Amino acid sequence: MQKVPEAGYEIKGLPVAGLQRSLTLDNLSFPIKLLKSLRIASGIVKDFRPDAVVGVGGYASGPILYAAQNKSIPTLIQEQNSYAGLTNKLLSKKAKTICVAYPAMEKFFPAEKIRITGNPVRKDILDLSGKRDLALKHFGLVEEKTTILVLGGSLGARTLNLAVLRDMAELEKAGYQVLWQSGKFYFKDMLSKMEESNLKHIHLREFIREMDLAYACADVIVSRAGALSVSELSLVGKPVIFIPSPNVAEDHQTKNAMAFVNHQAAVLLKDSEAVGQLKSKVEALMQNPELAAALGKNMKKLAKPDAATAIVNELEKLIQ
Repeated sequence: MQKVPEAGYEIKGLPVAGLQRSLTLDNLSFPIKLLKSLRIASGIVKDFRPDAVVGVGGYASGPILYAAQNKSIPTLIQEQNSYAGLTNKLLSKKAKTICVAYPAMEKFFPAEKIRITGNPVRKDILDLSGKRDLALKHFGLVEEKTTILVLGGSLGARTLNLAVLRDMAELEKAGYQVLWQSGKFYFKDMLSKMEESNLKHIHLREFIREMDLAYACADVIVSRAGALSVSELSLVGKPVIFIPSPNVAEDHQTKNAMAFVNHQAAVLLKDSEAVGQLKSKVEALMQNPELAAALGKNMKKLAKPDAATAIVNELEKLIQ
């Protein structure tokens, strides 16, 4: 609701929310929110009169795609994860085209509708060559030290932050430097603990906007395994340690990570084991340069840099 208007586009919100896996009071309001969202979505489609509608699997996609399909407007689904979400599975029966990022998605969708396109990613990471020196200077990093980039998303990931917090003194002592995005929710707490530590080579940031520079200077990356993060990292082609979030539907982050681990393109560290094992995982990679290089090379093989163009081409076919 903030980023889209900043980019110059109009946005309209829907009150729909997901069902909680446990019994909560919020679930009682789900039918009311859904019915209201369906009504609003129908009005949006009627007023906007689209030639086609794209859904990416979020809660808001459901009512909009449903409204469009009821009005015989062609719909395209873009499934970002290796494990399809409930919304996309339900709406796939009437969708014209389904763009996916992973193979073997026939278990979720009709095979004849599937197009393997990949996930769209930001253009500035398509070519990182020649950016390392600028990146080191921008973040105040030392050229001679191995750089660990830790990414927990814009809001932050508690486990990743606790893992870095526990091992940061030992990582610095071992000669590493860390560029650490803690996220909005955890920044103040992490900053106060950082100030107590007096460490010089642990660089804490609430949020990193210059991701091309962050990737350019990284020697190893520690990250959650959300769909778009995984797609970006495949383009970067650096050794990655995935710590999937366990707090997502159908444990899809683990499935996303395993799609790369099974191709010898990444390392998996369980969320439950991350605090206390981060340093050993990093060192195992950095002390085996052949393995690190192979992981990055294999990661790059799975990249789909032209995903956005491929999806637009499929969309144009529907409109024509």
